[in-house]
Amino acid sequence: MVGKFVKAHGDLGHLKWAVKLFHQVRERELGDCLFSYNALLGVLVKANMVSHAWGYFGHIVIKSRVVNPDVSTYTTMIKGLCKIGMIDDAEKLFDEMSCVKNLMTYNVIIDGFCKKGFVEKAQRVVNEMVGNEACLPDIVSYTTLMDGYCKKGEFEKAMRCFHEMVSRKNCEPNVLTYNVLINGLCSNGDVDEAKRMMSKMRLSGVRDNIATHTSLLKGYCIAGRSNEAIKHFKEMVNLGMSLDGKPYAVIINEYSKLGRPDEGVVLLKEMRGKGIKPSLASFNALLRSFIKLREFDKAILLLKQMPRMGCYPNFLSYSEVIIGFLEVKGRMQEVEMLVSEMIQNGHSLDTTLYSSLINAYCISGDISKAVWFFKEMIGERIVIRNDCFEVFVKEMCSRGLVLEVENLFNQMRENCLMSDVETYQSVLNECLCGNGDL
Repeated sequence: MVGKFVKAHGDLGHLKWAVKLFHQVRERELGDCLFSYNALLGVLVKANMVSHAWGYFGHIVIKSRVVNPDVSTYTTMIKGLCKIGMIDDAEKLFDEMSCVKNLMTYNVIIDGFCKKGFVEKAQRVVNEMVGNEACLPDIVSYTTLMDGYCKKGEFEKAMRCFHEMVSRKNCEPNVLTYNVLINGLCSNGDVDEAKRMMSKMRLSGVRDNIATHTSLLKGYCIAGRSNEAIKHFKEMVNLGMSLDGKPYAVIINEYSKLGRPDEGVVLLKEMRGKGIKPSLASFNALLRSFIKLREFDKAILLLKQMPRMGCYPNFLSYSEVIIGFLEVKGRMQEVEMLVSEMIQNGHSLDTTLYSSLINAYCISGDISKAVWFFKEMIGERIVIRNDCFEVFVKEMCSRGLVLEVENLFNQMRENCLMSDVETYQSVLNECLCGNGDL
């Protein structure tokens, strides 16, 4: 009963109360608190506090031996270790279990191995299960293993696994199983084979879903069959499928690549009308496309519309537009407004943006602002790109600001971590020599 209260506190996010309640029970029950202990481990693992769970496991189970761990204890801890990528520790714990493993234990370690790309180890675990009549692999075991093979591009092994699964009793593939295979084929651009797999799926009485069709959309795009992807998407809409943001994101990204961002914006508005939140990646793809097409006004309009459409610009959003505008004469005022807005929204300039701004100000003849941004870079301990440094030095020298540029270089060398000082020094010396100062 107490274990349920510990879990309830954890589910509500009251982790301190969950821990406090566990310790109270531990003192009162004098070690007979296995269920409470397992509940606490589950709460900590779910909250991504795996190191804390590992600490409790080490102290209470290994060191103090307050409780004798059961299969649930081990499975929860193995799941947590897999969750944070500590697969070696998870494997060691799995091998050293002092109790009989159950199906969930096996499936947790199979999933952990596959997520780290150790599919052969996962296969060995499945083979071990096949030889264990008391705990045969189930649909989750096989589907996880197939997904691991597909992600490594080993589709033949995935299909071998599929055939082994269907040959077993009470292990019929479900929509997740078929989707794993269809997605694997589509990721390789083999969309025709994926469609045949979908037909097989339907003949088996398994109904396809949005994830199935989203994989097909990706497959068409990867295969360079954009028109078929767009056609398939429109068919999905016309059939009244309850779409989420993923199929929209695939087609918006494809419109962006095709240089048809206006059609992508139409889809964004359609999504808004249906209450579907667009992804940040979709906006950034469209911004990049507008900039590439030199449709700068459309890019800045979309950037300003983003918050109203439920998505705030990130660093990449601003960076794409700012760098695009820097290539156009007479737009520096808009650039300054964007930079100011970007900083106000909590984003910092990086090497590329600082360097590009300094370069643009030098080209436009506004050396005072170029110097201001150069000093800002030094203050942030960021080193200007070498090509932009050369433009800056030449512009400074052409204006007779030789001592000033030498001073700025020395400040940069003293305050910033420069891996190739000699290259920058060489650029400076060459410009000074050409200016007659050496």
